[in-house]
Amino acid sequence: MSETTPAAAAAGDADVLVRVHAALGRLTLNRPRAINALTLDMVRHLTDALDTWRDSPHIDLVLLDGAGDRGLCAGGDVRGLREQIIAGNPEATGEFFRAEYALNAAIAEYPVPIVAYADGITMGGGIGLAGHARIRIVTERSRLAMPETRIGFTPDVGGSLLLARAPGRLGEYLALTGATMTAADALYAGFADHLVPTMHLGPLAEALETRADPGSPSEIVLLFDDTPDTSALEQARGWIDDAFAAPTVAEVVERLRASDVPAARETAGTLRELSPTSLTITLEAVRRARGLDLRQALDQEYRLAQWFAVTQPDLAEGIRAQLVDKDRSPRWEPASLDALAPNLVDEAFSFVPSVPLWG
Repeated sequence: MSETTPAAAAAGDADVLVRVHAALGRLTLNRPRAINALTLDMVRHLTDALDTWRDSPHIDLVLLDGAGDRGLCAGGDVRGLREQIIAGNPEATGEFFRAEYALNAAIAEYPVPIVAYADGITMGGGIGLAGHARIRIVTERSRLAMPETRIGFTPDVGGSLLLARAPGRLGEYLALTGATMTAADALYAGFADHLVPTMHLGPLAEALETRADPGSPSEIVLLFDDTPDTSALEQARGWIDDAFAAPTVAEVVERLRASDVPAARETAGTLRELSPTSLTITLEAVRRARGLDLRQALDQEYRLAQWFAVTQPDLAEGIRAQLVDKDRSPRWEPASLDALAPNLVDEAFSFVPSVPLWG
């Protein structure tokens, strides 16, 4: 039996489907043509539904998934973000970040388990939804990434904390390169908990709804759990840990260039194409996040996000090059690591937005 809740009526049939099946609350991102990219309205609809169910005695489990077969969520609506930056509207950019990060925290702190299907493409803002859920499921077609440096930005939505907790120096590697993880990689790096074949997602959802025996969500998921292949990230730990333990981005690149591993030298080439500002701030952000909890990490990310949006040209330029004009030829300012201001890191991490994230 399915019933439409008031939250579903608010969300409508357009961008988020909000339904109740027995004691299971179900949230489905519903912009499949955009790979369910998040808008501010979607963030608000998700938040409203979770707020409605938070103290409900009738909801004891939430399932989050995405419509279509391309992915859970490709990230946030960065084209809209670029328009706000160009228009000189920091209030609008801050509003989106505050709403999104509050949702990320709410998912992590939710009183009943949230099960997330990180099926297909799950990147950026999608990681912010799935990565903080109680039970995180990937499939054979999952592709996870925090690709923010590709647009002159830095990992956010609590991603810096997930990266910081990855084994060895995988966090620095994934953060700086924006590399894509397979299901096996995501499990190894700590971004997911279980691999469930795509064909079993429907039956799993039905089992979570009926919950006859066994009763707990974790026990039910284990009935559908599959064994992943060996993680390529795990196999590459040697050269990744060696290079990405270097104290600066420049030294990371030098170690990669000097490696006798072809993949390492290719990675050096990748880093030389990315924003020097973004790489430098991102390396520091992941390392600082190792001493933070989620709310502290989100606060750090919020201040950095506002710093990029308000003071730095690379974010708007990166979005232009990758997603608007698609010429893949961003003009970074400055264009080289040695041209960065010596006080860049201090400036970024001491930035105070006009409106704080919490309170």
